[in-house]
Amino acid sequence: MRLIIIGAGFAGMYAALSAARLRDIQGVSPEQLEIALVAPEPTLVVRPRLYEPKPETLTAPLLDVLKAIDVVYVQGSAETIDTKARTVGIVAAKGAKKSLSYDRLVVATGSRLFRPSIPGLAEHGFSVDSLDDAIALDKHLHGLAKRPAVNGRDTVVVAGGGFTGIEAATEMPTRLREILGKDAKTRVIIVERNKAIAPDMGEGPRPVIEDALRKLGVETRLGAGVASLDKSGVTLSDGEHIETETVIWAAGIRAAPLTQQIPGERDNFGRLLVDRDLRVPSVPGVFATGDAARAASDDVGNYALMSCQHATRMGAFAGNNAAAELLGVPTRPYHQKVYVTCLDLGEAGALFTRGWERKVELVGDVAKKTKQEINTVWIYPPRAERAAALASADPEHVTEV
Repeated sequence: MRLIIIGAGFAGMYAALSAARLRDIQGVSPEQLEIALVAPEPTLVVRPRLYEPKPETLTAPLLDVLKAIDVVYVQGSAETIDTKARTVGIVAAKGAKKSLSYDRLVVATGSRLFRPSIPGLAEHGFSVDSLDDAIALDKHLHGLAKRPAVNGRDTVVVAGGGFTGIEAATEMPTRLREILGKDAKTRVIIVERNKAIAPDMGEGPRPVIEDALRKLGVETRLGAGVASLDKSGVTLSDGEHIETETVIWAAGIRAAPLTQQIPGERDNFGRLLVDRDLRVPSVPGVFATGDAARAASDDVGNYALMSCQHATRMGAFAGNNAAAELLGVPTRPYHQKVYVTCLDLGEAGALFTRGWERKVELVGDVAKKTKQEINTVWIYPPRAERAAALASADPEHVTEV
């Protein structure tokens, strides 16, 4: 029997850990149940941290962890999924192609930044969506120091006032001063189509965010969107033109394109609709998890968000349940009643909320310590020691805060 997991992000990593854990508990050998993880590199990109400087350091190796738990690593990109033949087509290094058959499949392909067809965005926009994107932005920012301080060199525009946009914008004043010097006349501007900053956060946390932006001197343009970009800067939908050499696009994500090959229903974000066990109901043998799945997280109408917090726990349930079906043991319905947010606010600290109503619990330096612990400890892979790695993946205990 073979269980294939596509993707080495948070959901894919925990799917592998959890499936291996159940296999171990059931006393089944790796020869009887092969667990294979397919990804271009055996590396976890710590995507929630890509707004930080030195993005090239924000990865964690997975090969030793996978070896410790007897998960086979298959290097390559999954290009095709044939759910009738139960095969995955993989493009390996230098274009070599191969096909792997599966008995159960976990789609943990994550998400991608949504880039609309705005004039100039592809040529002139940056992002912190992927490791390559974040490295390109960091290289660009350092290159600004070699240019004259004219034509908006010291101005950064962030398109999108949600989580990613706020974290990128509030980190930017410090990054710019370190690169351009403390006397540079830097400007950071968030452009948000909604009438309020952080539209998804609600009324409770918003004053804390607005206060942090004031402290940092981050400007906002609310109720306006980006209409076009060119070499001179960005033009907003209300006609304002802002001179800048740096525009960071942070306005929305969609499920990765590979999910389109699964013949199932999807939501507006391209996520596959799944049942409580994270199965794709219309396709036997296929589970979806993390940013690839729209899953109910409780019985009162809340659904998992496209976030690391939900992906890790969803991954653990998906891996467990895919393995459970093959091993003939009961599955565990996914649930995630605890929900917190921890938003980095640069030198203004951070903001920690609890519950779907986002009740503010911690702010400032205290919240910043929590954010740093989350970013540097909690979201990293377990150590490459078999017992500890398997123990970390109990679905009932992953990411309980």
